[in-house]
Amino acid sequence: MATTFDHGASDHGASVHGTPSGDGDSRYLPIAEHGLIGDLRTVALVGTDGTIDWYCCPAFDSPSVFASILDADRGGAFELAAAVPARTKQFYFPDTNVLITRFFTGDGVGEIQDFMPVTVDTGEADRHRLIRRVLCVRGEIPFRARVAPRFGYGAQPHELSRRDGLVVFSSPDLTLALTATVPVTCDDRDARAAFTLREGESAVFALDRVREDVEPRGCPHAEAEDAFAATVGFWRRWLSASRYRGRWREMVHRSALTLKLLTYAPTGAIVAAPTTSLPEQLGGERNWDYRYLWVRDAAFAVYALLRLGFTGEAEAFMDFLTRRVCRREDGPSGPLQIMYGIDGRTELPERELAHLEGHQGSAPVRVGNAAADQLQLDIYGALIDSVYLYDKWGKPISSDHWDDVCALVDWVCAHWNQPDEGVWETRGGRKNFLYSRLMCWVAIERAMRTARRRGLPADIPRWRDTRDAIYRELMRRGWSPKRQAFVQHEDDDVLDAAVLMMPLVKFISPTDPKWLSTLDALTADLVSDSLVYRYDPEASPDGLRGEEGTFSICSFWYVEALVRAGRVEEARLAFEKMLTYANHVGLYAEEIGQNGEQQGNFPQAFTHLALISAAFNLDRALG
Repeated sequence: MATTFDHGASDHGASVHGTPSGDGDSRYLPIAEHGLIGDLRTVALVGTDGTIDWYCCPAFDSPSVFASILDADRGGAFELAAAVPARTKQFYFPDTNVLITRFFTGDGVGEIQDFMPVTVDTGEADRHRLIRRVLCVRGEIPFRARVAPRFGYGAQPHELSRRDGLVVFSSPDLTLALTATVPVTCDDRDARAAFTLREGESAVFALDRVREDVEPRGCPHAEAEDAFAATVGFWRRWLSASRYRGRWREMVHRSALTLKLLTYAPTGAIVAAPTTSLPEQLGGERNWDYRYLWVRDAAFAVYALLRLGFTGEAEAFMDFLTRRVCRREDGPSGPLQIMYGIDGRTELPERELAHLEGHQGSAPVRVGNAAADQLQLDIYGALIDSVYLYDKWGKPISSDHWDDVCALVDWVCAHWNQPDEGVWETRGGRKNFLYSRLMCWVAIERAMRTARRRGLPADIPRWRDTRDAIYRELMRRGWSPKRQAFVQHEDDDVLDAAVLMMPLVKFISPTDPKWLSTLDALTADLVSDSLVYRYDPEASPDGLRGEEGTFSICSFWYVEALVRAGRVEEARLAFEKMLTYANHVGLYAEEIGQNGEQQGNFPQAFTHLALISAAFNLDRALG
């Protein structure tokens, strides 16, 4: 079996911010040159050069403290690296989300152990401690550090003070305290350190959130050692619940660990990605804030988590959907929004941060997401499919929840034939998207299955008539005789990778001649070396300028479609090729560019969910 990484190890040349690291602005590391750490409330991105250049505190959607990935000069960063030229390698401590960045210099080898203690059950959930432990494992190495927070997305001023051996960074909305086991010098905004470690020696830096009820404290060597052991233990205990024993265990488990990092423990919400405005194309305008929960992810999340054996996470996610995703009487997107804040809030106003230049100059930088008000009919199928799956494999649906489901299905029966913005959240006007109709069919069909299996009350005659009407319309108006394929929207000839879901949701047989013809057309027009484009923006204008890369979730859908069509060896090759596009620690952004680079927000939950599903079904087909 081919593997794409050895515990995530990858070799990198000297790539400190400010030195050349490939194409583009040398002040920026490429998106893929990062690993992820977190504490189930927020995350930090750690570059292969040892710099933390993305960190929001105290939650995923809080304003950033370090954001040099979006503006190298104004964003703020926590730099920590060898002070001499070095090659670097980065990997995850096996079976954990503890990240190791190693420095290979002419006089020795050193490493940084980056982690955020998980304090869900310790009573210290509000501390939000970020620990960076530096070790010299061979020879002797000089190191340098610079802690330069820039609060409020780099727009909020702060004061620096010394207190009881700590360096305190105070802004109007957030205070952080830095402790270090080596001498630290300060100016009016930043803290710096320069120190040399010999073999066996170490240094510790810890950054804590400070509040009235959370006092700052130091982090001596012994406490850092204990925190490291506890964090490793937490992740290994969590991963031990996985039931996956297939061929791609390492990649599937890395995807599972990543999904857990993208989970907001207080509510069970899973963010689409932990970043905002990482560009889908350098210099383009397709830059969005993904630090929210999309209802669309529901079925994929529940399916993947239950398949792997993580019933607690699936239950928490379903609890979020049933308790916090409340029906409205009416709204621009129907009774549900397409996305919610991690705490269930519905207001996600979109604005541009004009003072930030964007990753490698790719403005605008946006926070909030105006797509929250779009009508996207497919979310009802995703939500009710997740209810069906959880009722089948998890816990039976409650009577009150069933009443909510019935109300949603009745709404779908009355509104399924409206034009909408579609699964790809286009900003070019509403159309009759096939995928939206398809998922309305799923909403009704899965509700009917649940009602029959459980003997629950339902308006089956009305549901059945509507379900069949949708089926006939898709077969009649969603099929293009010219293309010999199912297409993006009715009465047109544009192809769309979203139709790969047709056999996956059991709308059509995976060996139906019309589907096999569609699969061939998609392969010819939208597939490049196993990578799948969503659609052609020139053939189907979406209201935005610029191009985009291939969409990684579609690439994994393609693998599943090949499996179900009986083209298993072809599917296996496509899957193995997709694995080669992961970054050095097994992570995927939303898209993959022309040269194989990661593009868009990073890492993306949807991609890792689809990887798990594809691996599971391909494994089963291979026997």
